Amino acid sequence: MKLYKAKVPTIAADVIEVLVRDGDIDVAASDRSEAEKDLVAIMEEFLRRDNELRDRARDEMAAQNIPYNEFGKTWKRIAEETGHPTNDEVERFLTRQFIENMLISRFVGEVYTDDKALFKKVMIQLRVHDVDERQIREEAEGKVKNVTQGTVDYEIALQSAMRDVRKRRGLI
Repeated sequence: MKLYKAKVPTIAADVIEVLVRDGDIDVAASDRSEAEKDLVAIMEEFLRRDNELRDRARDEMAAQNIPYNEFGKTWKRIAEETGHPTNDEVERFLTRQFIENMLISRFVGEVYTDDKALFKKVMIQLRVHDVDERQIREEAEGKVKNVTQGTVDYEIALQSAMRDVRKRRGLI
């Protein structure tokens, strides 16, 4: 799962809405925005840490003269060393964090459903908001057909087109 900052408030609102609507948790109307802010804070902390690790990977690569095409491997190694979730682990990590927060939050009056059922419902909500990066890449590749693949110009044009697709979809 790739988490986009622009989707964070929507994800938090939807998770709280579904759980309250289905009677899994009790949140007073006056506390709903605060309960959502708790989930937003969890996701923003994840994104902050993710960006911090990306910066650390770039710094390490620059210091050791590692080529940029090794960024993914370097970042994944650093993420594993620090215990930061990657790929499919992100959904499970965020789900566990959300549930732990709901159990201790003063803005969630009561949790009526067991952890396993909550886990499934929260995972479904996160997956609803998951973005298919391949689809974005394919759409962007369709926009840069006039540039030869494998060149620096192609990579620059592709990144620009991907940024445009993400912006159009409200992800950035």
